[in-house]
Formats: sequence, structure tokens, C-alpha cells
Amino acid sequence: MVHTSLDVVDEKISAMGKALVDQRELYLGLLYPTEDYKVYGYVTNSKVKFVMVVDSSNTALRDNEIRSMFRKLHNSYTDVMCNPFYNPGDRIQSRAFDNMVTSMMIQVC
Repeated sequence: MVHTSLDVVDEKISAMGKALVDQRELYLGLLYPTEDYKVYGYVTNSKVKFVMVVDSSNTALRDNEIRSMFRKLHNSYTDVMCNPFYNPGDRIQSRAFDNMVTSMMIQVC
């Protein structure tokens, strides 16, 4: 399901490149709905892709809340990448990043 969603991300990115779409809009929206799950996507300016899988039965989450969660994740990810002691490509071992992701997951559940 996530692999299929990544194909949709690539299609949307290539469509953005062809059309004059606002490049500041990084949220890709709903990528792949199934009976059990909804998959949302987000891509950074540096082409890092975030994919979020949410239970379809969770009707409390609206599109703007998903967008907000991706922005928080992106900001936290940027903080990790800006750490001079972090080597790109290494596993992220940041307590602040882990806490932020955990708090987002608790909100969704």
C-alpha cells in the first residue's frame, strides 16, 4: 500500500513540475484510499517524502489537520537535519523528534 502510494507521489511531483503550481504547497493530499486505511503524502522542497497511513474509521481527522501534522513533522525533521552533529543518511536518534512523532500518533488514536 505504501509502495503504491509512493508511485502516486512521483506522479504528483512530475505533474507539479509541468504545471505552474505553487511550489510552496508541499502537501499532496489523499494518495491512496482503501477500505481500511487512507494514505496521505507530503514532499519537501528537497524531495524528501513523508507518507502517513491513517485508519479509515477515524473520521475525526480532517484534511487541514493532516496538513498541520505534516507541517509539524517537516519542521521537526528540519531541526534534526540542521543539527551539526547529525550525519545525513544515519538513523534519526533525536529524543525531541521521537516525542513529537509519539504525540502526533497519540492525537490520531
